[in-house]
Amino acid sequence: MNPVIGIIGGMGPLATCDLMQKIIEYTDADTDQEHVRICVDCNTNIPDRTTAILHGGKSPVPELVKSAKRLEAMGAQVLIMSCNTAHYFYDDMIPYLETPFLNMINETAAFLKWINTSKVGVLATDGTRESGIFEKALRNEEIQTVYPSEKNQKLLMSLIYDYIKAGKPGIENLPVQGILDEMWEQGAEKIIMGCTELPILFERLGMMNNDMIDPTVILAQSALRAVGKKLKPTALIELVRDGKLVSSDRTHQAVV
Repeated sequence: MNPVIGIIGGMGPLATCDLMQKIIEYTDADTDQEHVRICVDCNTNIPDRTTAILHGGKSPVPELVKSAKRLEAMGAQVLIMSCNTAHYFYDDMIPYLETPFLNMINETAAFLKWINTSKVGVLATDGTRESGIFEKALRNEEIQTVYPSEKNQKLLMSLIYDYIKAGKPGIENLPVQGILDEMWEQGAEKIIMGCTELPILFERLGMMNNDMIDPTVILAQSALRAVGKKLKPTALIELVRDGKLVSSDRTHQAVV
């Protein structure tokens, strides 16, 4: 029987599909039967994470745990979550779970440490930014963090909520490049796409490059390794877990 990866999804639906697609793309398989089984709960009942963190909105924890328990009942051997901001509630979920649950934020920080990064820019929702979850994980790895200005943060939130989540057209007409330029000007060596909608956005604009870190890629490959599946020889990154290199059978070439 093939191993089972469980995705706590719906945050948002496109980001959930993106994570699932990356798991499939990185799997070394020649037939349908050689792919990992993926169980997905695209739970759109999960309350908005940023609203919960910053404005006292309804806690997403009960729905997050419901999704996780449904996936456990379906046989998931490892759990992953397709939302950076939701990882603010990671520790609140752990007591209710019996299945290993990978933390995308910690995996990303450990990977950046491994490639000797000293300063990174973080593009994320207001909730992720204000919660400090990336900043804390990166500080633990002795990595400095820089963020967009207030003006560019507002533009970033609009890109995430108005254009990607809501499907509004016209993103190609917005000054998106300025957000990246601001990060480089602050000395960032890499930029974390700290919202799972952002890789979708920048790929759509043809702006992704090897200095832009996609945590979804890291999480997808971590999940495959966690269940013992072999990655394609063309997979572009090595995985780090708990600060230790999981495998060194390929040379690091790129991140996206």
